[in-house]
Amino acid sequence: MIDKVAWVRLEGGKVLSTRSRGKEVFYLPGGKREGGESDLETLVREIREELAVEILPGSVERLGVWEAQAHGQSAGVTVRMSCYTADHRGTPTASSEIAEVDWLSYADRERVAPVDQLIFDDLRAMGRLD
Repeated sequence: MIDKVAWVRLEGGKVLSTRSRGKEVFYLPGGKREGGESDLETLVREIREELAVEILPGSVERLGVWEAQAHGQSAGVTVRMSCYTADHRGTPTASSEIAEVDWLSYADRERVAPVDQLIFDDLRAMGRLD
């Protein structure tokens, strides 16, 4: 099980997504915790590293947890993605290992990792993703 934390930033019916260098699919921004980090600590650190923006801790709200086959991993290796919404300071910009930042709609569902596809389905069902 790969344990990850992700930021779900929605604007105008689209969700902010990232593509890492050398990867073909998009992922919600975020990543794996280091050491004994909490979800909040992981979220703040990963988003600062990947997008050069500051998450505003007082605005963080849990959206949910999703699990699926981990993209690019052996069959049976799953990822658990704990997702949060939050306000931020700054303009999201590709940084660190991120090659591209894009705003995706439900029509882009096939361009994202399997766990993100489940999140896209639920965001669409909630009326939050066009």
